[in-house]
Amino acid sequence: MKRFSRLAGVCLIAAALGRADTFLILPFSNNSGNPNLNWVGESIAETIREALATQGLMAHEREERQEVFRRLGVRPYAQLTRATVIKIGQTLDAERVIYGEFELKPPAEAGASRGSLRIAAHILNLRGMKQGPDFTEVGALEDLAAQQRHLAWQTLQFFAPKNTPSEAEFPTAARSIRVDALENYIRGLLAGAEEQKSKLFMQAIRLQPEYSQAEFQLGMLYFRKKDYRAAADWLSKVAAADVNYRHATFYLGASRYHVGDFAGAQAAFEQVAKTVPLNEVLNNLGAAQSRRNRPEALESFAKALEGDSSDPVYHFNTGYALWKQGKFEAGAERFRAVLDRDPNDSAATLMLGRCIKKTPFRATDSRESFERLKTNYEESAWWQLKAVLEPERP
Repeated sequence: MKRFSRLAGVCLIAAALGRADTFLILPFSNNSGNPNLNWVGESIAETIREALATQGLMAHEREERQEVFRRLGVRPYAQLTRATVIKIGQTLDAERVIYGEFELKPPAEAGASRGSLRIAAHILNLRGMKQGPDFTEVGALEDLAAQQRHLAWQTLQFFAPKNTPSEAEFPTAARSIRVDALENYIRGLLAGAEEQKSKLFMQAIRLQPEYSQAEFQLGMLYFRKKDYRAAADWLSKVAAADVNYRHATFYLGASRYHVGDFAGAQAAFEQVAKTVPLNEVLNNLGAAQSRRNRPEALESFAKALEGDSSDPVYHFNTGYALWKQGKFEAGAERFRAVLDRDPNDSAATLMLGRCIKKTPFRATDSRESFERLKTNYEESAWWQLKAVLEPERP
């Protein structure tokens, strides 16, 4: 199977074959009259989106949906008409839209509970303009995690009954999350400033130790700040059952690479490549192997280049590995390919000169660290390709 590292390529295939559905999960409308509860609607939507992602179903990210809300002037968490739901779905080229509403009723007795929560979910098939089944959950607000996970499992079972595990085996239902921890986590996702995000994620973890999703988000915050040691610490805590596990492991590998732990980086990239052999994963695996002077680096780089021959990074790294093995003519060809794409690439010019002069690799050259790492990770492209080739539709 040819590898794809760009979402656009997969979408073009999907459009051509007309076989893969794209899902859009909207934030559930807040009918409680209390805007401080808007986070609940976001939490329900995020849980359903993650459930679909566990089975490789194509689901739009929260940021994409937020952008469309802004563009169309739709107020988040407000009650949506069917026409508005259709408009949002069509704008994002979604075939299936999941939306709904929730309402919190005050407790009958003071102090007994934070109230009774009723959640209703609806499914709309935009391709046939058909309304699907409705799912309803009722329970205490304190049990929100369990309610929304059951709702997510029901939704996934409807769309992928053959691949959906039993509810007891459903990974995201492994254990409940305290509602106050869940609130801090969702508010962290919604916060604009990274400092505020960090505080909220940390509070979520204090309330719920080993909160894998919050640990992942903290790790990514530190990675973006280039604090790679802190990033590696948090990303290494992400549970294997977490939908973000491979995502976290990819950036764990990149973090270890940046702090000089090349063996640890190689192990992380190898772990990801077992399931999702994307070009960027194979490239980074090759970079870690190359830093350890492992000969198999050339094979890893060559596979990445085979998957995307337009990317100059893959040409450069393949050329670098060829040069290290004394294959000067083949290496020169790759560096010329880099310069064809970027004539101002000084490192490629230097390496081309070494290949032309047949300057051999020396152990001291390892300190130069010419290998180029990829920091984009597009796992959804891999699962979307599988969804195109192996669709399941009720």
